Amino acid sequence: MAARIEHLVTSGTFSLDGGTWDVDNNVWIVGDDSEAIVIDAAHDADAIARAVGDRRLTAIVCTHAHNDHIDAAPELAARTGAPVLLHPDDLPLWKQTHPERAPDAELTDGQGLSVAGIELTVLHTPGHAPGAVCLYAPALAALFSGDTLFAGGPGATGRSYSHFPTIVESIRGRLLTLPAETVVHTGHGDTTTVGAEAPHLQEWIDRGF
Repeated sequence: MAARIEHLVTSGTFSLDGGTWDVDNNVWIVGDDSEAIVIDAAHDADAIARAVGDRRLTAIVCTHAHNDHIDAAPELAARTGAPVLLHPDDLPLWKQTHPERAPDAELTDGQGLSVAGIELTVLHTPGHAPGAVCLYAPALAALFSGDTLFAGGPGATGRSYSHFPTIVESIRGRLLTLPAETVVHTGHGDTTTVGAEAPHLQEWIDRGF
């Protein structure tokens, strides 16, 4: 069975800098009938575990450590035995949510993660958060962008640990160089493509998106 992408939406809250907001998060499962990885274990470990089913979960990948993307990760790891993977630059954010439980292993730029016969490459894309990463799966013509790139522009940079010029450079240098037909599977909201977003880079810069 060929590798495929599955999509789950979970709901909860995002908290940072003293504020809390209701959010819906995209959880992405990449794999086949026997094994899978989860990208961003958000809010509901029960729902994610049901979606994984009896497949072997090989990794729980965190695109960054804002609480809404990692709050269910330790519970899902405990239930499945899968390691939680995070870029080390986001450890300060991780510790705000899980001070007593560290990630199991680090993500590094250029690292390959294999599942169901395909490889996903880790792209370090700071800006929304210092340790933000995207995952590029050329065999699926897919990019899992977390909160770095959305349909319509970059992720938010108005809160702690974020920086607008940095996210622009991450998108310009790491994401918009990918094939135009690459489908961007985002952390919230609708998918888009690299080709749909690339023409608007200067607009985002001009208005300090």
